[in-house]
Amino acid sequence: MSFHFEATLASRDFDVSLHCEPGETLAVLGPNGAGKSTLLAIIAGLLRPDAGKASIGERVLFDLGAPARTWLPPHSRETALLAQEPLLFPHLSALENVAFGQRSQGVRAAAARSSARDWLAATETEEFASRRPDQLSGGQAQRVALARALATSPELLLLDEPMAALDIHSAPMMRRLLKRELAHRFAIIITHDVLDALMLADKVAILEGGRIIEFGPTLEVLNRPRSRFAAGLSGLNLITGPTRDEGIDTDYGLIAGTSESPLPPGTLAAATFSPADISIYLDPPHGSPRNMLTASITEIEPHGDAIRVRAGQLAADITVAALADLALEPGMRVFFVLKATAVRIYPA
Repeated sequence: MSFHFEATLASRDFDVSLHCEPGETLAVLGPNGAGKSTLLAIIAGLLRPDAGKASIGERVLFDLGAPARTWLPPHSRETALLAQEPLLFPHLSALENVAFGQRSQGVRAAAARSSARDWLAATETEEFASRRPDQLSGGQAQRVALARALATSPELLLLDEPMAALDIHSAPMMRRLLKRELAHRFAIIITHDVLDALMLADKVAILEGGRIIEFGPTLEVLNRPRSRFAAGLSGLNLITGPTRDEGIDTDYGLIAGTSESPLPPGTLAAATFSPADISIYLDPPHGSPRNMLTASITEIEPHGDAIRVRAGQLAADITVAALADLALEPGMRVFFVLKATAVRIYPA
């Protein structure tokens, strides 16, 4: 039973197609305004596109191209959406909120409450069973909302930033719970956290400007990024350009590196490398370093225990001592030097 989706919505410049195999979890990442929440709203039936169709196995969620148009209402789609806001019913206790989904499916009250208690225990919120939403913290309410979503056993679980409201103690527990539960169902997770993608997702889609610009197995997308957004998630520099025998031609100079297979001259290729592998020089260093890129510093900012020096599309991490010794300032033209063995090259 696979999941297929395609939809366009002109008012939001949204045009997305995707396909997931049975039981796969898809993480959707992208900058703010990329169309991630639009995607979930259309799948959940809260937003109607101009055209498109979606199905889970043989069940058609919507088909706006057929002569007899199909549009299932949200309550008939067997999907559950956990939005960024918990959206708990304010007049119900946590226990009754979680039981509500099963009650609406026809489950008897006692059985629904028994199941709800199990889900509250799974999300470590059983002690809040009698509390109403205004008596819960944001993180507690989010965990109760997740319990409510899971309790209905949806065919497709839609999660919009599920960890955003959780503290550092609750988030790991929730990831463990989701990893266990998502093994048995379709799920689409909107997230800004690469850890969520790595731990929970079989595939990753990078969404920008209402279009999917990268799609594939999680490790493949994050280890071989082809967009600057994906490279940033992976903590890598990404520079593209046409290949030559010696490497890739870029605006910063020639970049040489290692490639899994030979690339014919003129091929558009990507070079990725870590900011930690770069050394900065004020003058060309002695000897013949394989990669010496020339750029003007645009920003200098703290980055964990290091200092990140940006120069256009390049970023280098250096120590505070190195920053002081070099007396770097924005506007200075410097040399970014790194070994060819630190650079991966592959088709862009």
